[in-house]
Amino acid sequence: MTDTSVSAKTEHKLRAAMDRLLVGKPQHSDGRLTKNNLALEAGVSPATMFRAKAVLADWDAHIDNHGSLTPGEARRDADIDDLRRQLAAAKREITELNRRLTAATTVIASLHHDNQMLRAEQEAAGTIVAFPAQPRG
Repeated sequence: MTDTSVSAKTEHKLRAAMDRLLVGKPQHSDGRLTKNNLALEAGVSPATMFRAKAVLADWDAHIDNHGSLTPGEARRDADIDDLRRQLAAAKREITELNRRLTAATTVIASLHHDNQMLRAEQEAAGTIVAFPAQPRG
């Protein structure tokens, strides 16, 4: 679609700038998908850019369909989501391991107590001496 409100050169600059921004390879801006960055990337004034109705229609259609995230921002958000899932799984694992540790601690304490009781009983009973076996005659 060609725009008669701006020169072909300006439209070409805007479309090239739009392509660079949409693929995440900005040369003259921070790469965010904004109309101000589109004008900055193309090296034209915002007023000139706003006269390029066909370019802006294509820009708006792309933003409506794909959102205003750059490819880098989309990757970052996907990485954050992945890390959040990993963190949730790690928290679940830690909770389960803490539950097992508490149960093991309880069993160990109970066995220690039983062991102490058996040692005390053995000491209180005294020494057991076995009598020699008597031959049967």
